[in-house]
Amino acid sequence: MSNVFPRNCKAKLPMAVQGDGVYIIDSKGKHYLDASGGAAVSCLGHGDVRIVEAIKTQLDRLEFAHTGFFTSIPAELLAELLIEQAPGRLDRVYLVSGGSEAVEAAIKLARQYFIEIGEPKRHRVIARLQSYHGNTLGALAAGGNLWRREPFAPLMIDTTHISPCYAYRGIEKGESEFEYGLRVADELDTEIQRLGAENVMAFIAEPVVGATMGAVPAVEGYFKRIREICDEHGVLLILDEVMCGMGRTGSLYACDQEGIAPDIMTIAKGLGAGYQPIGATLCTDTIYQAIEQGSGFFQHGHTYIGHPVACAAAHAVIKEMLDRRLLDRVLTQGVRLHKALIDKFGEHPNVGDIRGRGLFWGMEFVRERKSKAPFPPKLGFNKLFKQNAMNAGLICYPMGGTIDGKQGDHVLLAPPFTIDVGHVDEIVAKLDKALKATLRSL
Repeated sequence: MSNVFPRNCKAKLPMAVQGDGVYIIDSKGKHYLDASGGAAVSCLGHGDVRIVEAIKTQLDRLEFAHTGFFTSIPAELLAELLIEQAPGRLDRVYLVSGGSEAVEAAIKLARQYFIEIGEPKRHRVIARLQSYHGNTLGALAAGGNLWRREPFAPLMIDTTHISPCYAYRGIEKGESEFEYGLRVADELDTEIQRLGAENVMAFIAEPVVGATMGAVPAVEGYFKRIREICDEHGVLLILDEVMCGMGRTGSLYACDQEGIAPDIMTIAKGLGAGYQPIGATLCTDTIYQAIEQGSGFFQHGHTYIGHPVACAAAHAVIKEMLDRRLLDRVLTQGVRLHKALIDKFGEHPNVGDIRGRGLFWGMEFVRERKSKAPFPPKLGFNKLFKQNAMNAGLICYPMGGTIDGKQGDHVLLAPPFTIDVGHVDEIVAKLDKALKATLRSL
């Protein structure tokens, strides 16, 4: 008997007892290659001695100091390092304990900013369908994951959603990718005008969509147009890099590859690499100064924000990424993984699309390749695939509802930055084994 309340009350999960590099080992000694880093978290793998030592050192000095009374050296060092590398005019770091908290803080920060500058009518948030921004009520309301939203819809703030930038299914005949990107980006302009720009405070988007669609990057020009629209209407741009940031796509901040910078950014997951729970909300000096010179107090907070041990771990994680030039490795190993996926599944009749960036890749499964028809949701393809992958000793991140919240299946891959050629081959071989077993069971 277990007293743990699990995510899935009907699932029988193995007991994880040890981590070793890119593997997690269960109580029976079985090794699982962690090809998704859990949920794109374990970017440095498991058992990294440098990170563990940084945590131990901080525990010997100070385990906790409430941010209502103190700042701390690890918090100051981490914020300084993040801003040294940050794009655009991002200048301040609000430290939290995870991705949902970071998004919740971002939404409340945007609202308070407009109150501070005398525009209190601005309160509406616009986001995209098939996005995911977290599970707290504010973050869930911003997200466009219909399955996650539905049970809690009566409790959530009113947000509106435009189309995702999803070229595989959204591009029209005769339309170039660039033209498609501008068309769907211009939906934001239309929605702002419909709501009234004086009522809109922020647009939030993932630079590369993670869990809900499976590593879908925007087409060229899309985010530059989004940035222009936000500037035209005085709307804040919030970029959610909780899953795709912190080196996952090959640059520390994913938006660097889009040639833009946000007003507010959220990060987490790879920030702590799983060694400690931590996230952050970054903002420009303009936003910070509005509050500092106004009320002087951000009306938000949690007990464990800026936790010294978590900050020490995150600082060690980022330093290791930079000092070991692991972002270069993300790009080279990402090319290798992409090629291996294309070679094995590029012409597979049940793989419709392979997309991604860096070490962040997704494969979308289809019943029929030419028509792009998905498997019927009642088959539970993604659930079968996950179990078959686990049976094969592979941790990956399958999801359903890829297309519209109900239809479509994909698998997300986000392996540690430390994978080598042998690991790439093992990932692809075990994906193939899982796919064959899943198709046989249908």
